[in-house]
Amino acid sequence: MTRIVECVPNFSEGRDKSVINRIVAAITAAKTPEGEGVKLLDVDPGEATNRTVVTFVGSPEAVCEAAFQGAKKAQELIDMRVHHGAHPRSGATDVLPIVPIAGITLEECAELARGVAKRLWEELGIPCYCYEAAAYKPEHVNLAACRAGEYEALPEKLAGSNRPDFGPETFHADPAQRSAEEKAQWEIIAGSGATNVSARNFLVAVNYNLNTTSTRKAYAVAFDVREKGRKAREGGLLTGKLLKDADGKQIWTHGTLKGTKAIGWYIDEYGIAQISMNITDIEATPLHIAFDEVCAKAGARGLRVTGAEIVGLVPKRVLMDAGRYYLEKQNRSVGISESEILKIAVKSMGLDDLKPFNPREKVIEYLMEDEKELAVKERLIRMSVKDLAEETASESMAPGGGSISAVMGALGAALGTMVANLSAGKRGWDERWKEFSDWADEGHKVMSRMLALVDEDTRSFEGVMAAMSLPKGTPEEQEARDKAIEAATLNAAEVPLETIKTALSAFPILKAMASDGNPASASDVGVGALAVCAAVRGAVMNVKINARELADTAMAEKLIAEAEALGKQAQKLEAEILEITKL
Repeated sequence: MTRIVECVPNFSEGRDKSVINRIVAAITAAKTPEGEGVKLLDVDPGEATNRTVVTFVGSPEAVCEAAFQGAKKAQELIDMRVHHGAHPRSGATDVLPIVPIAGITLEECAELARGVAKRLWEELGIPCYCYEAAAYKPEHVNLAACRAGEYEALPEKLAGSNRPDFGPETFHADPAQRSAEEKAQWEIIAGSGATNVSARNFLVAVNYNLNTTSTRKAYAVAFDVREKGRKAREGGLLTGKLLKDADGKQIWTHGTLKGTKAIGWYIDEYGIAQISMNITDIEATPLHIAFDEVCAKAGARGLRVTGAEIVGLVPKRVLMDAGRYYLEKQNRSVGISESEILKIAVKSMGLDDLKPFNPREKVIEYLMEDEKELAVKERLIRMSVKDLAEETASESMAPGGGSISAVMGALGAALGTMVANLSAGKRGWDERWKEFSDWADEGHKVMSRMLALVDEDTRSFEGVMAAMSLPKGTPEEQEARDKAIEAATLNAAEVPLETIKTALSAFPILKAMASDGNPASASDVGVGALAVCAAVRGAVMNVKINARELADTAMAEKLIAEAEALGKQAQKLEAEILEITKL
């Protein structure tokens, strides 16, 4: 399995584009000994915070090398002695989190992070704290504890108060007491500061825009919602005496949102106060739940949240879950296109309040897509109906009956989905919206799987052609060619069999719509049933013609028998639906 990790370093420069560009260039130029590099996903500078968030992905080895090279370049270009910004910071490379994406665990990412931290100290002399999953000490799990006092507190921390995990063995806070070695070390540290290295799951960074300029009020709402909350005071008053437990430790009143950190600030760039939040556990607190809770707590204090600003990138499911959540709150069907669901999420949370929000520029999965590879993979379904028809009509043997069968199945499922959506919004059927929304959601999934099979069928045919073109001049080449043809032919028979099975899953939707859906759409259901049955029957033909070319006759007979049985089932289901429609 391919192993992929993400790295999201935050550099303490958000204003000088030349510095930012040189750091990013160092990241993208970095290569492993095997020549592997990373893919840059996003560069998000902030002028008020004087901070830039860079996001890149790749293999663990490539990401670690790129992270190191980025930090090295930041050390060269950023002098923390003159840095100022609205965001807390302790170093030129302030935070350096490594995030598991695929084929790797959080624990493995923690080991990677510790390795990077060790290398930053040993090779560059940058002290490092390891936090969250990479923490060596319980007191360093929280980033705020590692960054306490920010850059200005480093001498005292290095001297023994909250020492870094990688740093000088001895250090004196008083410059007059420092040894020659300590003085040399401080010359480097004074410019670079300290870096906080971690391994974590996806973190969503979001700012909530308020209709106020009061930082104090923004802080009050932040304390209301963040997990840590605020210091408890006598009588629950903001100005009451601080409460401590029997051991003399401060008592805290926790906020309402698990897995969140938040502060308030004023942003000159926008002329408003914001609540800046990191959601460190999107399972416990999804973005949409956090947004609604911030709105509620702000409203209780006479404020209004006008929108939200996502900093950096988010996984697609964060926005999809939000879009579905708000559709359901409106008693509307969720069985609509991905782009429409994302649009609902953007509008519901005001993600375009301050500037345009383009999911293609903010969603990790979209940015990881290689447009050239995707264009090859989805060559047919990216065509217009006219272009697909003309491509089919050309002298080329593909697309052929298999791909067109999948197209018919997709259209049949789409018709069932349409009727479900129309029924969900039918006047007088308001109490039944969830019933039809569930059917529409399932129908949309079937349609999407059918669309993927359109190109998959053509690729399977092209695989057979490629195998047949292999050399056969020697016995060894002939044997290899025969094996390749057999494997490609088997795949060419299995793909239409998958088309059959997927198309059959559209019948329950169509039957439910025929029985219980909007009566005015009976003909649409009927046409959908005809299209799905045609898809199945066409795919049965493709299973047969390809299976008969297999040298493994037992496998061929098995595939053909299964396809024919499913074909008969489809014709039976088609007849039942047409009988219900009575058209």
